[in-house]
Amino acid sequence: MDTDRVVVIGDALIDELRDETGTREFVGGAALNVAVGLARLGVRTTLLAMVGDDEDGASIRAFLDTHGVDLIATASPHGSSRAVSERVDGEPHYVFNTAAQNRHIDFGADEQAAIDGAAFIVVSCFPFDDDAQTAELEAAIGDGSRFVVDPNPREAMMADRERFERNALRLSGRALLVKVGDDDAPFLGAVGLDDLVPDLTARGARIVLATEGRAGARIIDGGVTVSSGIASLPGAVVDTMGAGDASLASLVSDIVRLGRPVDAAGWSTLLDRAMLVAAATCRSEGALLQTPDGFTAL
Repeated sequence: MDTDRVVVIGDALIDELRDETGTREFVGGAALNVAVGLARLGVRTTLLAMVGDDEDGASIRAFLDTHGVDLIATASPHGSSRAVSERVDGEPHYVFNTAAQNRHIDFGADEQAAIDGAAFIVVSCFPFDDDAQTAELEAAIGDGSRFVVDPNPREAMMADRERFERNALRLSGRALLVKVGDDDAPFLGAVGLDDLVPDLTARGARIVLATEGRAGARIIDGGVTVSSGIASLPGAVVDTMGAGDASLASLVSDIVRLGRPVDAAGWSTLLDRAMLVAAATCRSEGALLQTPDGFTAL
């Protein structure tokens, strides 16, 4: 096993941002954001994602190569995924193209070899509304002891909301760590995080990272719960896109290097660092992970 490599499984796409100033394009996707974020934090990373053989696909491949992320690509009959987003009160709202709505991941020999050799497997924005895809993922991850999942439900990408909820919750119950946001709860059978977090731990999730927007975030690991508020940094918040992906990448990178914390003090250190990374990321347009001045590895 490659003890310092992480495999990330999920989406890779072009984010087309539209607002009153015009249109800009960024390489993105939740899984890609996490993979690139891990690489920028010094973790060797492989991304398993669907990427088309087209101009957008070339942009995605070049971006990953620039940031040192290895790609094992699934071919796409509909080309590369694309999301058109507009900002409402600073938050992105998305419309996805046909490729994104029909996203899938192949689990062939190369993909399985990468998964088997990784220290951790991180899944984000996976098509849990597809039973066959979910079954392949479930078989690929083994006992779940290395499995990290962010269900990241996007209603505009779902073919079947009920199936997504059922499969995402079942796989979350096998995970070492589950990341959920307050806006995810309605898509995972809960009124809010206060309902969702206990349900996830009861299903078997060992650790839960719960992000709550302006209220900050908390980590629940058995009987340990720690919280951290929004980190204060110089400069204005420019774009909240990618903040959750950045916080997850920061947390996973520290666990890769340091192992799972054994007490509240250890978790507080990691969570505070994750919130600093998220705050720095929010001070640049797009979802590329940023670090504050003076940020160093633990």
